[in-house]
Amino acid sequence: MEKAKSKSAAASKKGASKKPKKRGIRKRLARSAYSQDEVGEIFRRFSVQRPEPKGELEHINAYTLLVAVLLSAQATDAGVNKATRALFAAADTPQKMLGLGEDRVREHIRTIGLYRNKAKNVILLSRVLIEEHGGAVPADRDALVKLPGVGRKTANVVLNMAFGQPTMAVDTHIFRIANRMGLAPGKTVNDVEQNLLRVIPEPYLLHGHHWLILHGRYVCKARKPDCQACVVADICKSKEKSCDIPAALVPLD
Repeated sequence: MEKAKSKSAAASKKGASKKPKKRGIRKRLARSAYSQDEVGEIFRRFSVQRPEPKGELEHINAYTLLVAVLLSAQATDAGVNKATRALFAAADTPQKMLGLGEDRVREHIRTIGLYRNKAKNVILLSRVLIEEHGGAVPADRDALVKLPGVGRKTANVVLNMAFGQPTMAVDTHIFRIANRMGLAPGKTVNDVEQNLLRVIPEPYLLHGHHWLILHGRYVCKARKPDCQACVVADICKSKEKSCDIPAALVPLD
């Protein structure tokens, strides 16, 4: 009996000494400076101003969109378009791009920054698409980011524009205005992405990143915001804003 008690006590002591398993800590996102109604009104106005927003990179299909977005890193859309018009006329599928070869791809895009490495990645990803995906661009983020030269932002753009998925591709414009306005603050691109997906009302998610990019590119500019041209100037809570009167809400051409 004494021996049984001793074993029981030892077992209890051993169990008590075990530390509870740590659960994964979920990162807490910074709160938006706006109420749900205010966010809804911001995007309602964006939708009136640009009912059918589109990306400015020229492309023919999902494959050429993927290539164009890859080439746009550290380059302007206008510069990429200038280079890809002739490139896509010659090769608009992975098979044709492989047939063109790295040297000729390099010649087509030599006006774009980092063109040597980008030409290499275009050929590599074309080969992977043929060997692993039957020459088609996958409609899956995990598969896309495994392609040479493709990161999360590029994958999100392709998923949104080619496959109609409500993704949030955070570029420098979106990162800037999300923090400047206090719309979806975040220290990293991923923080801003997750915050925007959380605060933007579902009906506006599909075109959300296009509206924000265009607003950041043409109105809420990096050096000096053009607040007089802003349709949400009265709602905006940025400390940098210079105007409280919103611009006329009319569709843009």
